[in-house]
Amino acid sequence: MGYKVALVGATGNVGREMLDILAERSFPADEVVALASRRSTGVEVSFGDKTLKVKPLDSYDFSDVDICLMSAGGETSKEWSPKIAASGAVVIDNSSAWRYDADVPLIVPEVNAEAVAGFTKKGIIANPNCSTAQLVVALKPLHDRATIKRVVVSTYQSVSGAGKDAMDELFAQTKAVFTASDIVSKKFPKRIAFNVIPHIDVFMEDGYTKEEWKMVAETKKILDPAIKLTATCVRVPVFIGHSEAVNIEFADPITPDEARETLRKAPGCLVIDKQEPGGYVTPYESAGEDATYISRIREDATVENGLVLWCVSDNLRKGAALNAVQIAECLVNRKLLQPKRKAA
Repeated sequence: MGYKVALVGATGNVGREMLDILAERSFPADEVVALASRRSTGVEVSFGDKTLKVKPLDSYDFSDVDICLMSAGGETSKEWSPKIAASGAVVIDNSSAWRYDADVPLIVPEVNAEAVAGFTKKGIIANPNCSTAQLVVALKPLHDRATIKRVVVSTYQSVSGAGKDAMDELFAQTKAVFTASDIVSKKFPKRIAFNVIPHIDVFMEDGYTKEEWKMVAETKKILDPAIKLTATCVRVPVFIGHSEAVNIEFADPITPDEARETLRKAPGCLVIDKQEPGGYVTPYESAGEDATYISRIREDATVENGLVLWCVSDNLRKGAALNAVQIAECLVNRKLLQPKRKAA
């Protein structure tokens, strides 16, 4: 008997991606239910070769659901995740609502899959921020090899990280530039077309943005609280795919060749690093792919035991939907969850 999976937020960018990935990876689900707010009731979404009609979240009975993938924003998750978990389903939440709760595991399966067992405390597992997910996939094998002391990361984050409206705004503004029309900014504080914006999420008292703070807090929780990290997060006019320039200071010596060898063997990593024009991966090429791509590995001569690398990934997949499905696979593969409905 397979599992019953509910997906909350099925009409959004990430929700649709989750449905695609569940089908692509042949997740052992006997039934998948698409849920969203009442205004989306009846909307059709694709699941493999099937079409699902969206049902309203607020009237759905979760009593026979095994896994709930939650991709409907923080406020919805705060209200509904505990209720769904109380019905006996394991909630895998893509928002920031539960990431910093000590009783909720924050999981990137290539990095800390063993921590998934902690879901029993609240019945909730958190998915990290998209920019954190790809970063820790790249850092984990290097940390195991030479112990990371400090990380300085600058991100180049695509507009899809801010949702469909943000993608529409980039498209509309780009079109407006070429037609000499008025450029309207609603989703972003400044125009995003042919521009970059060093501001993601709200500003905090120390001058950092919430997005930058998330990267610090989540890397420490997932990988190692001893790692020092500082981030500058920038929105760029790219539709899909986050990029990161990462400077890493290690406790132990590690050469660029040793780093390449280590990363080539690491789960989830794909090294494409030819020191020639085009011998690296850009966000355009990462779109639709599962891997975290790593390029431009070189020595950072400004610190002892320093390296620099370029890291790119599809933020809708590894940064959100794929990671959530991989967490669900961890529950199944580690036999931590049995289907409620038994075979006749």
